[in-house]
Parts: sequence; C-alpha cells; structure tokens
Amino acid sequence: MTPHLPAAARRPLRSLVALIAVAALVFGAAACGLQSGGALPLPVKPGSITVQPDLEGQTITVGSKDFTEQVILGYILGFSLAAAGANVRDLTNIQGSNSARDAMAAGQVDVTIEYTGTGWINYLGNEQPIPDSTKQFEAVRDADLAKNGIVWIDPAPMDNTYALAVNQENAAKTGVKTLSDYAALVKKDPATATTCVETEFRSRQDGFPGMAAKYGFDPAQVRMQILQTGIIYQAVANGNCVFGEVFTTDGRIKALNLNVLEDDKQFFPHYNAAVTMRSDVNEQFPSIAKVMAPVMAKLTSEQISELNRQVDVDGREPADVARDWLVENGFVKV
Repeated sequence: MTPHLPAAARRPLRSLVALIAVAALVFGAAACGLQSGGALPLPVKPGSITVQPDLEGQTITVGSKDFTEQVILGYILGFSLAAAGANVRDLTNIQGSNSARDAMAAGQVDVTIEYTGTGWINYLGNEQPIPDSTKQFEAVRDADLAKNGIVWIDPAPMDNTYALAVNQENAAKTGVKTLSDYAALVKKDPATATTCVETEFRSRQDGFPGMAAKYGFDPAQVRMQILQTGIIYQAVANGNCVFGEVFTTDGRIKALNLNVLEDDKQFFPHYNAAVTMRSDVNEQFPSIAKVMAPVMAKLTSEQISELNRQVDVDGREPADVARDWLVENGFVKV
C-alpha cells in the first residue's frame, strides 16, 4: 500500500537491493537480482516458537512492501521463522504492491504478509469487495490458489483499510463527517475539498476512482495533490491539505488528532493481513503455518497501530519494534 520514506531512508542498502530487484523483474534482467537480500538485522532465539525440523537450517526469503506497517510485518514474519530455525534472507522494503507480488511469483521471495483486499481487487481483478471479512479471506484464499498457486494462511484480526481524514479545525469548518458528506462538498464547492493522496491510491480501483464512482462524484472535480503518504498525515494536520488519504491502522491518526471520515456506503474492502506464499513453499515448509498462526492471531488493529506509532511518531526502527513485540508476547527471546 503506501510508502513510508523515513523507514526506507534508514535502509539505503536494502532499498537499493529492492530497487535493483524490481528493475530486474520489469526489464527481464537476470532473475538472481532479488536473491541478494541480507541477513536479519537483529538476532532472536526460540521462545514459545520452537525450532521446527522442516525449517531448521533452511534458507527462506521474506519480503515486504515499502511502507512502515509492511516493513514491521515483514520483520515479525522474519524473526518468527528465524526463531523456528530458518536461515532468513531479509528482502523487506520492495517498492509497490505489484513489484512485491511479482517477486513472489517469480520465485525471488518465498513468503510475505499480504492484505486480503489487495489480493481480491489488485491481484485477482475483482471490482466489488466482499463485506464479511471471513468470507473475503476465504474467497481470496480459494481463488488465488486456483489461479496463481498462491497459498493464503493465518489471517490476522487487524484490518488496515483506506480512509480519508481531516483535522479538527477543517472538520468543524466543512461539517464533513462521512464520505457522503465529502462527495456533497466536492459537488457543491470543489475548491474547498483539496485532497492529498499518494500515486497508487489515485489509480487503484479500490482507491480514489472506485470511491468516487461509489459516492457519485467526478474525481476530475477534486483539487488533488500527489504526495508521499508519510507526508500526507502532517499535511492534513497542518491544514495544507483539507482532506488526505490515510490507513486506518496508522498510529499518526491518533497522534495528530485527525478525524477519519466514515465510509457510510462501505466501499473500501477489508484488508486483513495474512501470510502468503507459493504452493511449493507451503508444501516444502508446512511448519510455517504452525509457527505463524499464534503470531498472526495477536495482531489486532490496535496492536499494529501502536507498533506503527512507535516507528512513525517516536522514530524507532521497524526491526526493533517488531522484535520487541515478539519478545513481549513470549514468541522469541533475545
């Protein structure tokens, strides 16, 4: 979903590796490009996660996209598998959903944590989400396995969906509380509805174009600014953008006292996080599901929001935050 620049900037070498890898996929360069991921930045020892015979000493490449939550989830996945005995290659921080997905399909990445809404809309090409989160997961799981040989397991309760947000002053000034209110404002007075979004949201069917169609307004009427998502939160808080794209589990929403507009027509899909891997990886390493099930079950929206806040507000490293959370919950030891 959305990139977080500070986390990426702190990992120039890995970012370079990821960008080289993406270029290799796009331009058909040697497939080995993505295999140059490094070791995990911090050590872990088994806790409640114990060494599994099928994972012990085996090399597994863990990937993630390039925004804060995804990098944290990538490290949670990587540290968990390392505690189970795997030799984990760290290929977190791949730029963009499609590049991360292509890396898995090409065999460059073995396992990631992905979102059900992204799978259903972006990868499988469906236009309408399924309102029930369990049924949405089951539909993605079954369709992606049948069509692409991708296995989905261990869905988490956390649900990181898209939203629009506004600061307190502009909420009072415009009276906008819901996306229906926002649509009415766009139609009546588009000059007052300046909206900041990132590039991917602007073009995704489960993003701004689909939302505009659902709520009945012309997206061309909107005064739109394209920003990196890490900048959007502060821009909305400062009033430089009246409205801005946010993610509902982002810790900056609470930290900056932003109001999230109610999706009163329930357009945005559920984005429950789940472990994904190719079917050959699942067959070779059946213990991944066993190892990750209790970890994923702990990942509520509140939990991941707090972890995101520690990175985006407190300035901590995603790897430190991920490992500390696993230690606090007894999954690993240091």
